[in-house]
Amino acid sequence: MGLPNLEDVRQAGAVIYRDLAPTPQIHWPLLSNRIGAEVWVKHENMLPVGAFKIRGGLYYMHSLAKSASKIPGVITATRGNHGQSIAFAASKHGIRAVIVVPKGNSVSKNHAMQSLGAELIEHGEDFDTASEHARELACSAGLIPIASFDPCLVAGVATYALEFFEAVQALDAIYVPIGMGSGICGVIAMREALGLTTEVIGVVAQEANTYPLSMAAGHPVTTNSADTIADGLAVRKASPQALKIITQHAARIVEVSESEIRSAICCYDSDCHQISEGAAAAALAALMQERSKMAGKRVGVVLSGSNIDRELYLDILSSDRNSPRLCPQSRFSAG
Repeated sequence: MGLPNLEDVRQAGAVIYRDLAPTPQIHWPLLSNRIGAEVWVKHENMLPVGAFKIRGGLYYMHSLAKSASKIPGVITATRGNHGQSIAFAASKHGIRAVIVVPKGNSVSKNHAMQSLGAELIEHGEDFDTASEHARELACSAGLIPIASFDPCLVAGVATYALEFFEAVQALDAIYVPIGMGSGICGVIAMREALGLTTEVIGVVAQEANTYPLSMAAGHPVTTNSADTIADGLAVRKASPQALKIITQHAARIVEVSESEIRSAICCYDSDCHQISEGAAAAALAALMQERSKMAGKRVGVVLSGSNIDRELYLDILSSDRNSPRLCPQSRFSAG
């Protein structure tokens, strides 16, 4: 799979902006002071389903509806945000959407998918097992399978990257969380299309590190588990297509710990008054880890979603009050 070009993404935008407005990118002074850099946040958490994935879902379902006169229904696996995007977009075309999630998946994300009209099936202990089951059901039930990484999905989500690059000039670096890879590949595509020199830095959880392991091995590596509060990053096997693009074009991949993710969630709350889910906070966690490397630079972070269970969020904030060291303040002042 090749990267979408500028025309591809503008075409996707023409479809997506019928239902969505571009999201803001905000320079938060408190966050910049903490990091010691000029930090810009791309607020994909402000989209209707609370995450960037809706862009890809809208464009994918539009393309599918154009190419087929009769669609029996679609099926996909998810930890939540991809499923919400497919359910949201399918409902607009009157298409049946079946979503497979692992057992113990986020309660709030499950409820959100069902509220959008999705038929929910729980299967397996993690995303990869749920994904395999979805492929089996697609064959037996005659449904169209939707992978979590697809050219239409990448073109759709790349619209946020185009918005970001056009709104904030001369970004030195941008930190992007990696689940199955559509988000970072969309950012890479627009960086390349616009001829920019911005470093694109991928971020994974230490407990779900298939991508850095796969880059080192030169092929997709399956890990034994992906146990992280960043459920959007909880995959055990890298997408071969995404891996190839990331290996060729990303500056590096940063692994962040569970405590660093929790800390970043707290910092979004205190510095920006924003709710962040674990996968979204991972990008900020990586920037905090590399703050000395980014000192004085203009840096972007993608706040990719805000769908976190209330109980978990309150637990994280409560832990922050008991452990102030989670969010140390910098003496840097943005001039």
